[in-house]
Parts: sequence; structure tokens; C-alpha cells
Amino acid sequence: MIDLNPDTVNFIIDKSREFQAKDSVSIPEPPDSPTGEWAAGVLADHVEDFTYQELASTIDDLEPDQQICLVALMWLGRGDFALEEWEDALAQATDAYNARTAEYLIATPLLSDYLEEGLNLHGYESD
Repeated sequence: MIDLNPDTVNFIIDKSREFQAKDSVSIPEPPDSPTGEWAAGVLADHVEDFTYQELASTIDDLEPDQQICLVALMWLGRGDFALEEWEDALAQATDAYNARTAEYLIATPLLSDYLEEGLNLHGYESD
């Protein structure tokens, strides 16, 4: 069970698709470390983009435990964890938590697909 409103996740999925579909957005494969420092550099050219701002502020406005859940959900959908390992995913996301959650998530290629798959694995339908 996720501790996050599925409607909020669906909104993030929609905005992520909208942002990453733009021609000017190029997101390379992330390094092995989820610190998010690489994400700041990738996204620096897009801080004036309204879709980016809306997506980032939605993620930033979530409570820390909800941001942690969102990261774990993305990891689940990406295949880093199985559904049976949900608690482990949450624990690892808690350990990796920092103030750059939005940057980390937005700079993740296929973020919307991973979140959608994570929702589906938890039994929720995505829009």
C-alpha cells in the first residue's frame, strides 16, 4: 500500500510526460548514485520552463514521507525492487532522501512509465 494519493501520482505522470516530450529536453542515463547532484546540472537549462516548474513544485510540496514513497514507487516500477520488497524500497529511499527529490525524479528517463508501472503493481490504475 502506498502512502500517497494515486491522483497526485497520476498528475506527476502526466506532467512528467509533458515535460520530457519536449524537443529541448535531453536526459542522459543517471549515474549509479541516487544523490541527485547530476540531476541539477541536467535540469539547469529548464528552470524557466512552466511545465518543469509545475512538476517540480508538485513534488517539492509533498511531505518528506510522500516524496520517499514516490522515489520508492519509481524504483519499484523500474524493476529495482519487487512488490514483495516494498518495505526495503521505502527504507532505501528513506536513507537516500535529500532536498533534491524533485530534480532526481524529473531527470530520470522514463519517469512517467516507471511511476505508472509502480502504481499498477500496487493495484492502482493510472489515467
